[in-house]
Amino acid sequence: MHFKLIIALVDDDKTQAVIDAARGAGSTGATIIGNARGEGIKPTKSFFGLSLETQRDVLLFLVEKHLCRHILETIESVAQFDKKPGTGIAFQLDVEDAVGVSHQIQKLTKIVEENYD
Repeated sequence: MHFKLIIALVDDDKTQAVIDAARGAGSTGATIIGNARGEGIKPTKSFFGLSLETQRDVLLFLVEKHLCRHILETIESVAQFDKKPGTGIAFQLDVEDAVGVSHQIQKLTKIVEENYD
């Protein structure tokens, strides 16, 4: 079984909705790295030296490759990345190898065989 890593940078107020939607689309879990900062095309605003940017979370999803695109599109839809600039971004990376995922493989094997073979 082959995996991909989806990395999503989302506003912290959308984190739980994105995780729930990704789980509904086939993700078996997520890792959350909180309080990330970033800057897009436009620099962030400040007020007397204090940043006015919203906090972001980095969400990591290790997903089966056949399910990846659907999960990625679901994340985009829920987080509304294309509706308003600066709301976040998500992308996928190929995973060469992974350990500690045998429980995911057992769960996903049947789903992949039924839907993608």
